[in-house]
Amino acid sequence: MMIHSTPDTAVAERTTDRVIVEGRTFTLERPVGIDKVFDHPAVRAAYASDEYIPYWADLWASARMLAKVVLREPWTKLSDRFGAPLPALELACGLGLAGIAALARGLEVTFSDVDEAAVKFAGQNASRNGFRNFAMMPIDLRSPPDLQFPVILGSDLLYEERLVVPVVEVIQKMLVPGGVALVTDPDRIAARSFRHHLDRAGLNFVTSLVRAGEPGGERTKGTLYRITRQPCCG
Repeated sequence: MMIHSTPDTAVAERTTDRVIVEGRTFTLERPVGIDKVFDHPAVRAAYASDEYIPYWADLWASARMLAKVVLREPWTKLSDRFGAPLPALELACGLGLAGIAALARGLEVTFSDVDEAAVKFAGQNASRNGFRNFAMMPIDLRSPPDLQFPVILGSDLLYEERLVVPVVEVIQKMLVPGGVALVTDPDRIAARSFRHHLDRAGLNFVTSLVRAGEPGGERTKGTLYRITRQPCCG
């Protein structure tokens, strides 16, 4: 397992965005530009050792897509099955937008990322938006902990081909049978391999078109993967 920790000095310059999703406004603080973050010697060292790039420092279209899906999702059936507040894990949470949307719907969210700095930003952003019912946990997708959740959330997880198998394996391991994983992707090339490996892992999934963007601004399209594990029959 390799957990990264982008130092505070690399993300000292920050800005605050107002993000509107489904008529709700969320406030997110983020570093000013990935390029500036990547220029830090510690970040370049992380790339040299693990090809790690702190993509979490920007707000990506897929995160907006997933937040939109989360806000629209009818959670009652899963809450009736697994209890309320419904536990949810956001993988590679970045700035935490999707998890914050889940908090707005009454779920109990654990923010996770391979970078401790991202987890910290997500938690601070959740608090900034008035939420307290959350936890934070650094997770390397290549070495997931022995925990399970009825809801897993993830956006733009497939930006590199080498991540496809770890993403599938972490969903297979950490998704409770009968639960659901919601993953949004801007139709990257690795998505083809993702569908293949979901099939091989015995995970059921359906896809649908999803769009996101600022009201009145440019809209981006992508794909929502709704992934389920069948309950065990004993």
